[in-house]
Amino acid sequence: MITLKSQREIDAMEESGALLANVHVALRDIIKPGITSWEINAFAQKYIEDHGGIAEQIGFEGYEYATCVSVNDEICHGFPSKKKVLKNGDLIKVDMVVNLKGAMSDSCWSYIVGEGTPETEKLMEVTKKALYLGIEQAQVGNRIGDIGHAIQTYVEGEGFSVVREFIGHGIGPTMHEAPSVPHYGEAGKGLRLKEGMVITIEPMVNTGTWKSKMDGNGWTARTKDGGISCQFEHTLAITKNGPRILTEQKS
Repeated sequence: MITLKSQREIDAMEESGALLANVHVALRDIIKPGITSWEINAFAQKYIEDHGGIAEQIGFEGYEYATCVSVNDEICHGFPSKKKVLKNGDLIKVDMVVNLKGAMSDSCWSYIVGEGTPETEKLMEVTKKALYLGIEQAQVGNRIGDIGHAIQTYVEGEGFSVVREFIGHGIGPTMHEAPSVPHYGEAGKGLRLKEGMVITIEPMVNTGTWKSKMDGNGWTARTKDGGISCQFEHTLAITKNGPRILTEQKS
């Protein structure tokens, strides 16, 4: 079932989103060669809790961590680990969900550790632009397919591929709700967007094939061909005045 949010609920989700965005801003200064993904997870969890929030991913379907930290060919749901030491040139994705006084927000951001290659830098640039092209289509009266079509046509035109198996979703009052929001598709097709919907748009873009394979832990997905994967994600509300990004980073 799709729940339409009131102005009050959207305002509360934006407050939650501001906390989440501030975590991502703070991570820019600590992500350096030699840090472990475990240290990133611990920093994010402490920041969330110190500011009155709850790291909502802990305990979700048995997941044990405050964040997903996915490195290079890991597409999503990478486990933080004390053994996973980041090195210069790694591309990492840090994904988290914040619950602040019952209001949810969800955002993933990508970072290059140290200095990246021209390929990884282009991948990040294309993925971020694809996110915002998708958001531009999140207008009252448009359809879900308009979002996916805008993302897919741009990404493929730049020589990359869009992951199919993992998609955006509705959010609030629980973490994952209807509707599903694919990052590929046909313009003019799918569910019509209505004022009050709150969704995530979170394209995962690969250097090679879009196909994935699953690690033995049952959570972590990685590219089937070993290519690098990148992701950017915002939570946003559909309003009569256009999309309202609730997890925008202010600095």
